[in-house]
Amino acid sequence: MTIHLDAVPVVSLIAGVLILVQPKLLNYIVAIYLIIVGVIGLIH
Repeated sequence: MTIHLDAVPVVSLIAGVLILVQPKLLNYIVAIYLIIVGVIGLIH
């Protein structure tokens, strides 16, 4: 059995949980998320 996870949904889930736990991190989490999505988009 193999488990295939795309990086974007996993990053989105982690970002959502972090925002719920620590709302003050919203700006940083959004910025990091956008950077990660951009890098993943360039790599693929």
